[in-house]
Amino acid sequence: MRTDINNWMPITVSEINNLFSKMPIQWCIAGGWALDLHLCKETRKHADIDVIITREEHLIVYKYLSTDWVLYKVEQGKLNLWEDEEYLNTTNDIWVSKSNQAPWAFQLMLIDTEDGSWIYKKNKSVNRPIDDIFLKTDDGIPYLRPEIQLLHKAGASQIREKDYYDFQTMLPSLLPQEKAWLKSSINLQFPEGHDWLKFI
Repeated sequence: MRTDINNWMPITVSEINNLFSKMPIQWCIAGGWALDLHLCKETRKHADIDVIITREEHLIVYKYLSTDWVLYKVEQGKLNLWEDEEYLNTTNDIWVSKSNQAPWAFQLMLIDTEDGSWIYKKNKSVNRPIDDIFLKTDDGIPYLRPEIQLLHKAGASQIREKDYYDFQTMLPSLLPQEKAWLKSSINLQFPEGHDWLKFI
């Protein structure tokens, strides 16, 4: 088990692309970097870097990464080694480093799919065709659609200052249909209301 949760030295977007583009899987950059890729500029400093993969393909990713990287599964706030050929039924978060002592390099986020669609973990009535949740930069780097990334930030148990900043920075660039989808999806998760809805 590791406890050095702040020991981050994230690799770059280009390094992530070089690593994951060799794998026969669907993947994309997520988190704050996804929003910056959409805006084609770095709007703030990023302490980490997130990569989305599907649960159905996560063992393929393990085989590709485990020869050069050490992978830790996050469960109940604890970081324990992801064992060889261990199928992760409920784990959604993997932290990756070069060794047991090296800084964390990137984070894997597992998403669930059903009948070819992405399913939002916090409200399963929110879903999209899996091929519709990715966009690509001019260089071909896949990233999570901004409205879906903002939904994840809005739906967190605690909205961080950087999440609110990302929301305010990204909102003017959203297309009308993207805003409508985000508003509808937040309403589904928070029928009692949400602070962000008054801005959308």
